[in-house]
Amino acid sequence: MNIFLHELKAYRKSTFFWTLSLVLVAVVFLSLFPAFTKDADATKRLLEGFPKELIKAMGLSLDTFFSILGYYSFVFVYVTLCGAIQAMNFGLSILSKEVADRTADFLLTKPITRYQIMTAKLSAVLVSLIFTNFFYVLSAYFMINLLTIDPINNRVFFLISFSLLMVQLIFFAIGVLISVLIPKIKSVLTYSLSIVFGFFILDLFNELVGEKVLRYFVPFKYYDSLYIMVHASYDVPFVVLGFIIVGGSILTSYVIYGKKDFLL
Repeated sequence: MNIFLHELKAYRKSTFFWTLSLVLVAVVFLSLFPAFTKDADATKRLLEGFPKELIKAMGLSLDTFFSILGYYSFVFVYVTLCGAIQAMNFGLSILSKEVADRTADFLLTKPITRYQIMTAKLSAVLVSLIFTNFFYVLSAYFMINLLTIDPINNRVFFLISFSLLMVQLIFFAIGVLISVLIPKIKSVLTYSLSIVFGFFILDLFNELVGEKVLRYFVPFKYYDSLYIMVHASYDVPFVVLGFIIVGGSILTSYVIYGKKDFLL
């Protein structure tokens, strides 16, 4: 039995659903760009009527909103939210579904180690996430170029878009660790929504209070689109922190999964 191929097949429908969802979110939001820019002055006056804290919490910058990439950075906030739910959902289900379906014992009777099982499962999800990101970026790039005749800054676009995968990896790694610590998860989607929206609300609170320390606890802000727009690069310390979280969570999951019998 090839566990990797089996897992790819198991995630096939879910991957297709999430890929389609992210593409639709981007296409629908981006298609509204001409409506906002048709009368930019009126739209700007309308937005200026909102409290500054609310504008900031929405991830919106009036200085860049009326450029295609500035608008895309606003849209990307909600694309990332959906992508984080997908990744967390995959992470939480990667091991817990074996316990829920009572297939863990059967799986571990095969002549393979637990570490090989874990690696195959992680690899399958990674391929699924890459698949999602490939088609999402392709669709977003096509849509943006369809909406504007001016050349865009491809570096900024791809840096923003690639950060979707980076944020997903963080939430996926956290999800895997939780699934190892709490193997009997009855409702994966409930956990996924609760955790991701919890971080998202913390992100909104961080924007409202302007407390820089909170940013370290909000994965959504590790790859801040507005920062990328200004600097055409990532904020390196937060990139490093993201890799530490991913590496630490996955390594800890390997260790626990390899030693704890009660996970079965």
